[in-house]
Amino acid sequence: LRVRGSVRVAMPGAVRTLCLAALLGALRAGGTELTLELPDSAQRCFHQELESGVKFTLDYQVISGGHYDVDCYVEDPNGKTIYQETKKQYDSFSHHTEAKGVYTFCFSNEFSTFSHKIVYFDFQVGDEPPILPDMNNRVTALTQLESACVTIHEMLKAVIDSQTHYRLREAQDRSRAEELNGRVSYWSVGETLILFVVSIGQVVLLKSFFTEKRPSSGGAGT
Repeated sequence: LRVRGSVRVAMPGAVRTLCLAALLGALRAGGTELTLELPDSAQRCFHQELESGVKFTLDYQVISGGHYDVDCYVEDPNGKTIYQETKKQYDSFSHHTEAKGVYTFCFSNEFSTFSHKIVYFDFQVGDEPPILPDMNNRVTALTQLESACVTIHEMLKAVIDSQTHYRLREAQDRSRAEELNGRVSYWSVGETLILFVVSIGQVVLLKSFFTEKRPSSGGAGT
């Protein structure tokens, strides 16, 4: 990893182990990531029980299918719609819960009658825990070692986000390439059939030009 400023810190073995453990623990903290297939004229919903005053974030993106769009809405435990978007390719929604209960978020493809969709979503609950103990309640400045750990943690988070973004882009581009390849294959087969029919027609037409026409026999002479 390249740290801006090129800061070198001599770490004792125990401190290095503690720093790495904190980094790995922070990286393991997260929500739910799923990729689902959404058939045409279908809807799929997910339910999550949450406490009051908790923040959650929903990120989603259509990877393949149709015009890469989907309907999405989120409902609170009282059935109130707190988020609703139609025919979106991707979006992000954050909300602080006001009531305890089961929250529902759904993806709908009911507006499409023939296109299957593949949708990726990431559902995160709560704020990320601090990388260092009592970091939010500290009154003193961070040490050089702690600052380096925080910097590395932020860079690792950026790497993870970039990897997720590029994986989605790669999957989307692969889907488009396969769709384009299928269209090219069908077009090639169609052109082959047309050329075959035209070739046979030309052979038959040229053959008719050089076919000797025998005169029909007339009536008996006297």
